[in-house]
Amino acid sequence: MEEQIVSKDEIVEMFSLGVLEDNDSGWLLYGQEIQIIALHETDPKYMQDVTNASFYKLVPIKK
Repeated sequence: MEEQIVSKDEIVEMFSLGVLEDNDSGWLLYGQEIQIIALHETDPKYMQDVTNASFYKLVPIKK
């Protein structure tokens, strides 16, 4: 799997469909462990809610 950027709506849909799962060790996308990075459009010092981003980067974790 390669890195991909998804919108907030897409990531919510992925969780609701079970494509993206949260377990004890992290997040899994199609069974592969990934890291989710929030991509914010504003300067971090002005953010009120760090979890509310418009887009997210899904990065596979290589073991």
